[in-house]
Amino acid sequence: MRRGAASFASYGLLGMPLAMAALPVYIQVPIYYTSQLGLSLSLAGFVLFAARIVDTVQDPWIGQWVDRLARQSRLGRVLWGASVVLILAFAGLWLVPVSGLMLALWLAVALIVVYTAHSVLNIAYLAWGARLAPDTAGLTLASGWREAFGLLGVMLASTLPVWLINATGKDPQQSMAAYSVVFALLLVVGMGALLYRAPAWAHASDTPDNVSWRACLQNKKIRRLLFPYVLNALSVSIPATLALFFIADVLVEPQWSGYFLGVYFLAGAVGMPVWMALASRLGPVAAWRLGMVLAVITFVWAATLGPGDRYPYLVICVAAGLSLGADLVLPPVLLARLIPERESPAAYYGVWSLLGKLTLAMSGLALPWLAILGYQPGVTGSGGHALAWTYGGLPCLLKLLAMWRLHFLDDSTGETTP
Repeated sequence: MRRGAASFASYGLLGMPLAMAALPVYIQVPIYYTSQLGLSLSLAGFVLFAARIVDTVQDPWIGQWVDRLARQSRLGRVLWGASVVLILAFAGLWLVPVSGLMLALWLAVALIVVYTAHSVLNIAYLAWGARLAPDTAGLTLASGWREAFGLLGVMLASTLPVWLINATGKDPQQSMAAYSVVFALLLVVGMGALLYRAPAWAHASDTPDNVSWRACLQNKKIRRLLFPYVLNALSVSIPATLALFFIADVLVEPQWSGYFLGVYFLAGAVGMPVWMALASRLGPVAAWRLGMVLAVITFVWAATLGPGDRYPYLVICVAAGLSLGADLVLPPVLLARLIPERESPAAYYGVWSLLGKLTLAMSGLALPWLAILGYQPGVTGSGGHALAWTYGGLPCLLKLLAMWRLHFLDDSTGETTP
């Protein structure tokens, strides 16, 4: 491997443990606390929403803080500290010593600590990548390595807990404790690779005064990118929140959940080089539109499935997974191209992270919405149609709206059209 490629791979490695933490928090936590620990569906939904709102509003200030740390060459120590906090809080999500009403409080506190530590690491990580290369090709390569390792982490997060549950005698808490140990080891390795083997954060100490999050939102080009980004992110976060409920209570195939998720993310990893190549040939905007078209054409059929439709759903997982790479690689590249060269990037990624997490908070409201419609986890046939269409139909509508808003972006310049 060439030195340049090896250094980009060292940068990308941290994406694996960060994804290993994010996926269980957004997908496993709701069903773990409701089905395993007995927290009510409505209360779990509102706790998730509240914790995500707290997480969301702090990200712009975290971005400004990260910029200041980078300019003062103090970022490394803070990243190590955030890693330790994330390791401990993530384990605490699964090793729960309380019950009853205290269970909701424990979930809220643990989520906020996990979210905060993860935000510090992720915002710094994304901003670091925005300064690894001066051109679209280099930015796409950095994003590709980051998201490729991220998909590996997602695949581990999708399959390892299921394997551990089988290996530990059907004990979810014991299996997630073992998963937390694996996550901790990989986070330490990934952080070491970033700080000691990856290219340095270019010109961090030479960057002028920090950019405030308000100034980021005043950038007209950035605003025109953020709207389709939010719509598309919401179209992804709703299925992520509801996936395990859909598999268990619409398909009635809970034992296949690890395979479904693994196939979906494996297809995403396989398709990623294709989207990188298409971005180089057609431009990232056109390539992203193609990814959205593929996702809508395939995923809308999920709303029509029912008990036992495991093989049609596997086909959907493959086809929709192939489109995933476009959503992962291309939006951060578009943002990086629009950040002024002499401005600190972390503030922009703080706003970016805020909006992404806001969509996750909004997706958490799907749980109390489904409860209103009569859906009850584990009860086959209760609100099944509402769950199926919320899971499969609504995201496709949102993605179509996002695709329409992308016509304001110009691929030839990387800027926006009037």
